[in-house]
Amino acid sequence: MSLLKTTSILLEAFREQRPLRGGSLIITVFGDAISQHGNSVWLGSIIQALEPFGLNSRLIRTAVHRLVQEDWLQSEQVGRRSYYSFTDAGLRRYEKAARRIYAGSAPDWDGTWSLLICNKSAEAGREQLRKELSWLGYGAINSNILLHAGSQSHSLKETLEDMGLSEQVVVLDASTTGFTSEQALKELARECWPLEDLAKRYEAFLAQFKPVQKTLTSAAKLCPEQAFQLRTLLVHEYRRILLRDSDLPARLLPSDWAGHRALTLVATIYREIESAAELYIRETMETTAGGLPAAIPAYKQRFGGL
Repeated sequence: MSLLKTTSILLEAFREQRPLRGGSLIITVFGDAISQHGNSVWLGSIIQALEPFGLNSRLIRTAVHRLVQEDWLQSEQVGRRSYYSFTDAGLRRYEKAARRIYAGSAPDWDGTWSLLICNKSAEAGREQLRKELSWLGYGAINSNILLHAGSQSHSLKETLEDMGLSEQVVVLDASTTGFTSEQALKELARECWPLEDLAKRYEAFLAQFKPVQKTLTSAAKLCPEQAFQLRTLLVHEYRRILLRDSDLPARLLPSDWAGHRALTLVATIYREIESAAELYIRETMETTAGGLPAAIPAYKQRFGGL
């Protein structure tokens, strides 16, 4: 199968998703690409780039409007053109996710845990807090207590401050004692995180993107537009699973955890296509000063180094 055919199959699968979540895909593009190249882009560039994904101008404009209302994006009007960028809050939210998405390897674990306990005063924002912290790898012991393997102090502090809940929760550090059985810890992991569902989703992701890796080895030259499309779909579909996952150590996960294999596949494909995708981004997308600037230095640190 050719790379063109593989890309077409992936795009068609995305177009058939219902509902077609344009806002989520736009966040992926801004996080994966635009934020690394000056964090501003002409709306027309986004419309052109996302048309093959099944998003027409009307859908994109509607999605962008909602993202502005949700404080993800902000706009700048120059003449008749609208330019969009992450807000400060939107950029912080994506950067927290990016620390997990572009990790070079599964995190080490020293046996410590972070426990977050919601006070009664935090009840009004508890469900949103659980949602935000699940994107950081926290699991729920019950409605008031959240658990994370290892420290997430920086991202946790940002989240609590952004939500105005710093004074309404208690954060404790804990450690696994020597007489705690590993079986009990594995049972706790199954209760706090949807591991079976995550494994199924990772396996489906691997089946979907393994053909990309195979076709890349025989592709003579990468088309920049195809590379951008593949990179966007790769990160988008991986992000949707990863941000529901835990940061549990391998010994508490099922054997041959599909999430670890997914990370290896994503990093491998990303490294092979990123330079061609960068070419498309720099040559076709526009900002107020013309083409997008070169990527920031931190971009090259993704997945442990590109």
